Amino acid sequence: MSEQMPAIAIIGAQWGDEGKGKATDLLGSSVDYVVKFNGGNNAGHTVVIGDQKYALHLLPSGILTPGCTPVIGNGVVVDLNVLFQEIEGLEARGVDTGKLVVSASAHVIADYNRTVDKVTERFLGSRRLGTTGRGIGPTYADKMNRIGIRVQDIFDEKILRQKIEGALELKGQVLTKIYNRRAPSVDETLEELLQYADRLRPMVADTGLLLNQALDRGETVLLEAGQATLLDVDHGTYPFVTSSSATAGGACTGSGIPPMRMDQVIGIVKAYTTRVGEGPFPTELFDDNGAHLASVGAEFGTTTGRQRRCGWYDAVIARYAARVNGVTDFVLTKLDVLTGLETIPVCVAYDVGGVRHDEMPVNQTDFHHAQPIFEELPGWTEDISGARSMDDLPANAQAYVRRVEELSGARISAVGVGPDREATVVVHPLI
Repeated sequence: MSEQMPAIAIIGAQWGDEGKGKATDLLGSSVDYVVKFNGGNNAGHTVVIGDQKYALHLLPSGILTPGCTPVIGNGVVVDLNVLFQEIEGLEARGVDTGKLVVSASAHVIADYNRTVDKVTERFLGSRRLGTTGRGIGPTYADKMNRIGIRVQDIFDEKILRQKIEGALELKGQVLTKIYNRRAPSVDETLEELLQYADRLRPMVADTGLLLNQALDRGETVLLEAGQATLLDVDHGTYPFVTSSSATAGGACTGSGIPPMRMDQVIGIVKAYTTRVGEGPFPTELFDDNGAHLASVGAEFGTTTGRQRRCGWYDAVIARYAARVNGVTDFVLTKLDVLTGLETIPVCVAYDVGGVRHDEMPVNQTDFHHAQPIFEELPGWTEDISGARSMDDLPANAQAYVRRVEELSGARISAVGVGPDREATVVVHPLI
């Protein structure tokens, strides 16, 4: 047997949108499998190849790397309509999607889940969570309530009908009697899901077995998180979180790869911080600096088009993410967005009611009231987009990277200096 290769996880270390595609690209040609292990079509990666821009929502970014097998793991919830739309869109642009594999155990988003998501969010009003309304939360809730529909159920009409009947028994009542909305009929839902059966069948496999066999053969498996650590349902800023596990632990449960086989965790942090949706955000900016970061950084969601809230780099969050995930390497993205600022504040700790916190406060209430304690670092004006080594960066940019590294709990192995695939300073090779 050839030497066993490790599995590598790529994790967002803030509230998402950190530029995880950048790290996947850096590993690109040396990776055999790329696995999406959590979330659904509520998060997107934008991947730029030359002058082509690809927005991926449900598909793993490895779909764009020839020779790489993209895998949708068991921890994902799949909207079949979105899946096939995305496949068709890529095929129309000449991308071969023939190697895609989908877990038989992944859960499927039914039409009633989307309806429930939208009406619940509207019903919550000012207490809303800021979900994307795509039925993802309700589908995960069905999974935990053990009334979910899995990919494998699509191939057994009798089982599928029973499962839909069971789910709609309660949901139909809730939709009509509480929300005054017409619930889909069993036949409508059945028909919508069955139409995909023939196209789906050749893609479906026991992905846990497939991936472990690949590792045994000495192939490299990359586990790619949707969302991020601070949106993790257990370790994030609950309840303003996603419905899945977006941390390194989730990479194991969402893929069927055991923890012992994962020996590298790459955390992606932006050189500043952004957040989409509701919830606390200590370093958030409401001034010209915030507007500057949003416009220069093009901070609009890949999937939703929503403008992201922007703030300075938060080292407390980075340290937390390093700890929760066991981060071995950080990739610092979008350093170029900070070019031209006179001074750049970095949050090193929080003040909560006069008490200094160097680590994440244990209570959400305290986190909500946390005031950032900043350290000001000098800025730079030089264009850094052509830099390919640390020495190419201006002294102040180098100093910024080094200080952020000292504060963040793991080494910074690569720095993004522009949107293009090549625009990266590699400090330590990731593989």
